[in-house]
Amino acid sequence: MPTEKKISSASDCINAMVEGSELKKIRSNSRVYHRYFLLDADMQSLRWEPSKKDSEKAKIDIKSIKEVRTGKNTDIFRSNGIYDQISEDCAFSIIYGENYESLDLVANSADIANVWVTGLRYLISYGKHTLDMIESTQDNMRTSWLSQMFSESDVDNLGHIPLCNAVQFIKDLNPGLKTNKIELKFKELHRSKEKTGTEVTKEEFIEVFHELCTRPEIYFLLVQFSSNKEFLDTKDLMMFLEAEQGMAHVTEEISLEIIQKYEPAKEGQEKGWLSIDGFTNYLTSPDCHIFDPEHKKVCQDMKQPLSHYFINSSHNTYLIEDQFRGPSDITGYIRALKMGCRSVELDVWDGPDNEPVIYTGHTMTSQIVFRSVIDIINKYAFFASEYPLILCLENHCSIKQQKVMVQHMKKILGDKLYTQSPNIEDSYLPSPESLKGKILIKAKKLSSNCSGLEGDVTDEDEGAEMSQRVGKEGVEQQNSLTGKRFQLCKELSELVSICKSVQFKEFQVSFQLQKYWEVCSFNEVLASKYANENPGDFVNYNKRFLARVFPSPMRIDSSNMNPQDFWKCGCQIVAMNFQTPGLMMDLNIGWFRQNGNCGYVLRPAIMREEVSFFSANTKDTVPGVSPQLLHIKIISGQNFPKPKGSGAKGDVVDPYVYVEIHGIPADCAEQRTKTMHQNGDNPIFDESFEFQINLPELAMVRFVVLDDDYIGDEFIGQYTIPFECLQTGYRHVPLQSLTGEMLAHASLFVHVAITNRRGGGKPHKRGLSVRKGKKSREYASVRTLWIKTIDEVFKNALQPIRDATDLRENMQNAVVSFKELCGLSPVANLMQCILAVSTRLAGPDSAPLVVLNLNDQYPTMELQGIVPEVLKKIVTAYDMMIQTIRTLVENADSLYERIVQCQKAAMEFHENLHNIGAREGLKERKLQKSVESFTWNITILKGQADLLKYAKNEALENLKQIHYATLSCGLNKPGTENAEISKPRRSLEVIPEKAGKCEEITE
Repeated sequence: MPTEKKISSASDCINAMVEGSELKKIRSNSRVYHRYFLLDADMQSLRWEPSKKDSEKAKIDIKSIKEVRTGKNTDIFRSNGIYDQISEDCAFSIIYGENYESLDLVANSADIANVWVTGLRYLISYGKHTLDMIESTQDNMRTSWLSQMFSESDVDNLGHIPLCNAVQFIKDLNPGLKTNKIELKFKELHRSKEKTGTEVTKEEFIEVFHELCTRPEIYFLLVQFSSNKEFLDTKDLMMFLEAEQGMAHVTEEISLEIIQKYEPAKEGQEKGWLSIDGFTNYLTSPDCHIFDPEHKKVCQDMKQPLSHYFINSSHNTYLIEDQFRGPSDITGYIRALKMGCRSVELDVWDGPDNEPVIYTGHTMTSQIVFRSVIDIINKYAFFASEYPLILCLENHCSIKQQKVMVQHMKKILGDKLYTQSPNIEDSYLPSPESLKGKILIKAKKLSSNCSGLEGDVTDEDEGAEMSQRVGKEGVEQQNSLTGKRFQLCKELSELVSICKSVQFKEFQVSFQLQKYWEVCSFNEVLASKYANENPGDFVNYNKRFLARVFPSPMRIDSSNMNPQDFWKCGCQIVAMNFQTPGLMMDLNIGWFRQNGNCGYVLRPAIMREEVSFFSANTKDTVPGVSPQLLHIKIISGQNFPKPKGSGAKGDVVDPYVYVEIHGIPADCAEQRTKTMHQNGDNPIFDESFEFQINLPELAMVRFVVLDDDYIGDEFIGQYTIPFECLQTGYRHVPLQSLTGEMLAHASLFVHVAITNRRGGGKPHKRGLSVRKGKKSREYASVRTLWIKTIDEVFKNALQPIRDATDLRENMQNAVVSFKELCGLSPVANLMQCILAVSTRLAGPDSAPLVVLNLNDQYPTMELQGIVPEVLKKIVTAYDMMIQTIRTLVENADSLYERIVQCQKAAMEFHENLHNIGAREGLKERKLQKSVESFTWNITILKGQADLLKYAKNEALENLKQIHYATLSCGLNKPGTENAEISKPRRSLEVIPEKAGKCEEITE
């Protein structure tokens, strides 16, 4: 099959099928046959050769084809020994004959598979009249629109326009196209016609526009939903929005609004038709951005203690290059604050003329005046966020200049300074909400028993550690554990309220003695040591106290540490060198996008709850958290620029895409596409990947585009997004440069699906996928504490946990079985299943053979006559699925209450657990192990209760999807058109429900 010509219509597909192409024919015993398939010129039958069969038998009549199914979704594919070696995007099946036999095929590329699927579906709909139909309606709307545009440009009615005008015309309609590429296409067309001159006719203009501005991957998507038309009407668009994009409650009015907003042709706007151009406009618009718009504003609970948030933090904010010789500049503060940074660093030293200065001590970095920095901070402190700003003050000044610092801060910052003394009766820091518009000083503070105007405190000097130089003359030197001693004035000490800097000793000492308003700073090396050797203690420490991690002073080039290494331990203030771009800053910028870029991100519940078990280095599933499966298909790329630092000649690139997952160790993974040679304009990748995400709330997805044929620089662009911000469906991913700027018109086109996702998120993000038989089923277990009374309480939870697991997984298995019989993969939702099976349920006269009774809360399928055996299997699988849904919905409440009661009963022992264990004879290590087991068990019980609650939401969502899809397809039993979905008792909502991804369940 020729690949030079871009496929942009059904006619192109039919012509390509008549020419034929090589396809792999798959048989049940893992045998693969390479055959040449082609469509007869009369379009009555599909043939293949060579074949041992008689030529009349090595064919399928088009009239006998029941459906064309994409992907590996037949029994022959699923049971095949080479299933994993076959690309989902290249596979398709032709279901034909009265017995619904399948011809299972694999194309050499997803493009070729799309050609056959599209062409065959047209043939099924229109038979031998397919070409007549196509020719009578072929792109009439598009052609009319382009003709009108051309005529408006041809003001003198000459029938042609200058080449430069035609090029600019197309450039205006598709700004991502390169001018020289458009010119070249016109010249090639003229050359093929042996035409001289530079005038462009209307026909030539339309032909070049077709060739350059039609994206085949979007055309193939359009015809999937257009009922084999060259446009989408309002009902087609509704179906796409609900089934693929996950929009709820879509009406024809909403569809019409989208059409009128994005359809360029007046005819389409008036008739409610969305052409390929309007559909492309819509898919490339912000409405189809991969980033969930809900997260563009503050969407998380901001009333929790400050220690419960990750805080966007800058290290050596004043530097704009490296931290040994680089210049200091106030623009460093402007940049960080505009990017939503909520913790900036001021390294203050004595300066000339009694004016303190900021720079990295003991290095060759330049200096800036402290007062000018405070001025800039006052101006930009709340430019990007209204939530509190922390000034990390590294004070190396004399008493005299400390007083000058205080004067400047009080005069310039005024009421913005938060100086309220901490309440010793409180246990936690105030919330970001209560500290709006306030600036907090993090610095050393005099002890409460210091009655004088000044006193000694310990200094933490990164610069001295970096330069390995002796401090200034007259400064008392102490060992590295206690640091240097220096004088601190009382006025400066009084500006420090809830961020008092103290030195960390060890976890057990901190648990007993550290005050909630005291903050410890950790060198990256020391923090890494604790993360590896004491991951559980580090997480528990950060539940109550703020921890700041700063890069090793040995990073004299200002390179960055991986913030994920410390976020996974719960460290809130991970200070980054904002001036140094690259992977680590991509992660930091991407991470803090998820809450309106306000600089604060609420940590996962498992890292906040007082009694919860979580180890930062887990390489397995997280107790009580259901793993999610992320399915990403990289479909295509658009307008990739040449790498900025490339030394290669010309503008041609050989792009490939990496998809990276960053999170806890169990989640970290990456996969890459093949390389597309010499095509940066519209490379088609069509490759699908799957990742298991064990802790979704701490995971990020990074798309990276690289050049495989590079000299000097391979980086084309990237985009990093938190897992919780992904929108499912067909989405465009905007690409950013190495320094974070948007690359004009450069993007990836992807499809995203998330299955087995916990409920409480968006409806379209829920779905169950992995099927397990009851015999191989794994049940959550509790650990033995060796404290009899408490062990009895946890044992009482085992049976309800088993019953809850059976309810969830029985529904899960039944849903997957139904999807398979519908010919869809586990990624599909039930709305897509009903849509897919609706054509099979239609009889010869188009009257449905099966209808759904929507009067019942649990819609039943009712046979309307004799149906083929294959349809009976679908009905049986549907009935089984509805039964498991019903059983789950009706029993979830009571099981949930039993699990929660066990959890509450166990928590009665929590405060006295150590004493109870000691009375039982447990000592030291055994007692510590018992406490750890208690925490594990509580986490399991809470997690299992949550999973059951989410499964019930899942079941109710499944019923809604069945209801809406049935009405859309007209499969409802007459008289049930307006039936409302009755809502069962929702007693699970006694505990606040997670209504959206950004609202947390609180006990």
